Amino acid sequence: MKRTKIVLLSLCLAFAAGTALGHHSGAMYDSTKMVTVKGTVKDFGWKNPHVTILLTTEPHGKEPIQNWRFELSSPGNLTRAGWTKRSMMPGDVVTVACNPMRDGSHSGLAKKVTLPDGKVLSFDFGNLEKSNLP
Repeated sequence: MKRTKIVLLSLCLAFAAGTALGHHSGAMYDSTKMVTVKGTVKDFGWKNPHVTILLTTEPHGKEPIQNWRFELSSPGNLTRAGWTKRSMMPGDVVTVACNPMRDGSHSGLAKKVTLPDGKVLSFDFGNLEKSNLP
């Protein structure tokens, strides 16, 4: 009976681990492309599991206003890389460099943000040494 419980518990943990790994997949982003978007911060969501930036662009020529959503790492990872929950505020005009979504939607995985004062914050999911660590 005890062995059966151990086997069942092991299977449950294996399924849970698979779900967690799937959640952290970056397959939806095109890591071979980098897109730069400049706009006004509408929201800087400093919360787990991922920090988000909502940005509205200005119209350019025939291009209309666009609403973009960028995903970053967790608040803990970003704090270690030099970010704070006050790194940007609604109303700030920033430039975000990102790996765009493969489906062409106005969303991406933010890699670098240039703030209004010219300061650049970055984060590399795979390599913390390339981030803003001291």
